[in-house]
Amino acid sequence: MAKLSGTTVMLTGAGGALATAIAQELIDAGAELLLVGRGESLARAEDRLPAKKVFDLDLTDPASVDKLRKQKADVLIHTAGAFSAQEAQKADDADYQRLFGANMLTLFHAVQGVLPHMLKQKEGMILGVSAGQAAHMSGPGAALYTASKAAVAAYLLSLNAELKSKGVSTLTLYPMGAIDTPANREAGLSWETMIDPRALAQTLAHAITRPERAHLTELKVYPEQ
Repeated sequence: MAKLSGTTVMLTGAGGALATAIAQELIDAGAELLLVGRGESLARAEDRLPAKKVFDLDLTDPASVDKLRKQKADVLIHTAGAFSAQEAQKADDADYQRLFGANMLTLFHAVQGVLPHMLKQKEGMILGVSAGQAAHMSGPGAALYTASKAAVAAYLLSLNAELKSKGVSTLTLYPMGAIDTPANREAGLSWETMIDPRALAQTLAHAITRPERAHLTELKVYPEQ
């Protein structure tokens, strides 16, 4: 198991299935958590998980940046996001704003919040979750979702190129299939065809502790074939 004693991790999307699995893995590894989420999901996470601090924030709101800048996070793991599908000819501006807001704007604001401290200490890591469709640059029936997740990957890769000389690195995780969550099971997906969120959590915890000379910038995780 990765050892993260003394490491403070800011985890967005707190309360979600993936974030909960990640949080438990990080706690077991000794990390201290700053949980960022919304409403009932965050309240459930706060009840279940020991956290250094908890923040109920709308990360699409620019005001969230100032609140996050007051915190000192060594690592940011951004799992906040949303999915919806629509036929291309039926998509509208509201679909665009919702998906790019939930997937890209939230990441942008979270990064703006944690980056000043990371640059000051000349050390930090930013991890974000893209999607298998973005890795293949295709997403039938989900063009806006795929584009927003591709933007996440492009943003993180560019950040890594800009900031690695200053001690800050990034990692883009591509789940190459659906993640095993209650929502996906309710949608009719079989657990055998989905990716175990615990495996993703273990992968991220390991990535955080890899030495700089063995750093990963992109990582694809597949369901069992």
